[in-house]
Amino acid sequence: MLSKYVIPGNKLEIQAVERVKYVDETEKKKVYQTLVYDVLSDDRLEIYMPVEKSKLILLPIDVEYDLYFYTAAGLYQCFAKVIDRYKSDSKYILQLELTSNLRKFQRREYYRLSCALEMNARALEKEEIQAVEKKSKYLVPGLPLKHSIIVDISGGGIRFVGDYCYEPESLICCKYHLLIKGRDKEYTLIAKIIAVRELDDRPGLYEHRAQYIDIDTMDREEIIRFIFEEERKSRKREKGL
Repeated sequence: MLSKYVIPGNKLEIQAVERVKYVDETEKKKVYQTLVYDVLSDDRLEIYMPVEKSKLILLPIDVEYDLYFYTAAGLYQCFAKVIDRYKSDSKYILQLELTSNLRKFQRREYYRLSCALEMNARALEKEEIQAVEKKSKYLVPGLPLKHSIIVDISGGGIRFVGDYCYEPESLICCKYHLLIKGRDKEYTLIAKIIAVRELDDRPGLYEHRAQYIDIDTMDREEIIRFIFEEERKSRKREKGL
């Protein structure tokens, strides 16, 4: 799928997402802009090493990044890790390997909020998956849920951590609460797992990235407004207002 939409010369935004000791918090928040150098296969590509203030940014190997491609078909997103750095024809190149599928992305979903929200979730039953495939929202009531913590949220999906591991591409039912217009509201949403990894510094805990499936427009807009409101509050606190 990568070679179908991404071509050399496409603009690219890249930001660190993995929580590792040798990438500090300031660095994780930085978004670098660069260009695609070459597409090697459907899970590997080369990009120009980012430059900031005329200085090459030596992104560390084995760290995972959040990538956004600006293509002729629109904005696409995936996760990838740097697997090599080298010089080719006087150009400084990073080689990356995808760790998730490439997906179409709506720009308004881009804004992610770091958080610590409690969530309960479970894998969908066979009949529920069949209902999703038919664009229905049938859910079996009363099934047991597993507890986890959402560590960032956007209008397009969530990243959460739990002491269990879902299979990539599996569908889950997730429930969590947000404060909307001063009122507590519960959201029950269907999401697809797009990437899973065990935390390096906490064995037995797994980080999942999930994309919402057929989310109601109203629910999405409320989530986005919640994110913007929380960011506004955070900026006020930083300014001491």
